Amino acid sequence: MESQLTTHNRRVETEILARQGLRLPPITLKCLRTAGIYCQPSVSIEHQHLAKKYVLRGVESGGAVAEVGAYASFVDEQGNALPWLQRVDSIGVNGVHAIVVSPVLIRVQMLRIERTYDLLVTRHQLAKWGDSQRPQLESSILFYGRRGSLEMELWGKDAAFRGTVCPVFYTRAGERLVLPNDFQDAATQIASAVCCLGCRHCHLLGPTLTAPHRTENPQALDATEGRRGCRCSRERSGVRSLG
Repeated sequence: MESQLTTHNRRVETEILARQGLRLPPITLKCLRTAGIYCQPSVSIEHQHLAKKYVLRGVESGGAVAEVGAYASFVDEQGNALPWLQRVDSIGVNGVHAIVVSPVLIRVQMLRIERTYDLLVTRHQLAKWGDSQRPQLESSILFYGRRGSLEMELWGKDAAFRGTVCPVFYTRAGERLVLPNDFQDAATQIASAVCCLGCRHCHLLGPTLTAPHRTENPQALDATEGRRGCRCSRERSGVRSLG
């Protein structure tokens, strides 16, 4: 009976983690609030009245100070950049940067405390629920790494390496956790985001610069190129993991 209860509790904890994101202790939440870092990992179901369909809505948000950083954003199922619905500019820093809507979202969330990192990658989609017209949110964990290490000060003297390295994660037994290849780049970019002091820009989402069904402009850019304005390095070819 006790074993069944433990299994049930673990399943519930996993479902909460997949749906709501990293569960941070009160002392960590207080530290983020004191530092002025606002990270909103939640995913919500929204109804498009004109299109008569449901979509998922997510928010790219977060930033960093030297001691701590937190960030959450979204990519598609292949790990590619998604175009934002709208960018959000504000007076403050380390807050909301953009909003995205899509039928399926892959959330990438990271917390950094000094040189220690937690990374959670989750998949979110709409699922039919009985006879109800409103679908429910179905979430699952694709990767969960705790207390990963990266012995570099990406927020300081090693800032030139931002966008090219990401932390290494291990199991409790000391075996290396392998991040799915599709999300290597997203993990690298979000590792850069949690080291971006006073962040004011997007690290994963980008603008849609090519209008739908219009091809007369051969110079139109792809949405992924919209991120090149970020001051962090975008040299994907040099991406590597350092412990």
